[in-house]
Amino acid sequence: MSISRYELVFTDVTGATQDVVVVERTLYKGSGGHPVYTDPTGIIRAEISDRGEVRVMPSGGHQDPAHAVRARALPEDDTEDDTGGDAEGPAGSGRAAPSA
Repeated sequence: MSISRYELVFTDVTGATQDVVVVERTLYKGSGGHPVYTDPTGIIRAEISDRGEVRVMPSGGHQDPAHAVRARALPEDDTEDDTGGDAEGPAGSGRAAPSA
């Protein structure tokens, strides 16, 4: 079973939580062959393995690599307001719009 959404938890060197970002699965795969997930802005992109290993991918210049990132799977029935993406959902997540 593939997971369509994760929370990425970014922490600093002390282990204190700094930021939590929700990412959704895209149609792309990373260099490790695992799905690529992105936030609605497209700034945060990460390849997440089936074992929950996270590799944050740079999406532009001047980004510092994240040192400590955990992925927490979100339940499929946890629905949030759609971000207004196209019929496939945000960032090409593969979610189709309901048919009439």
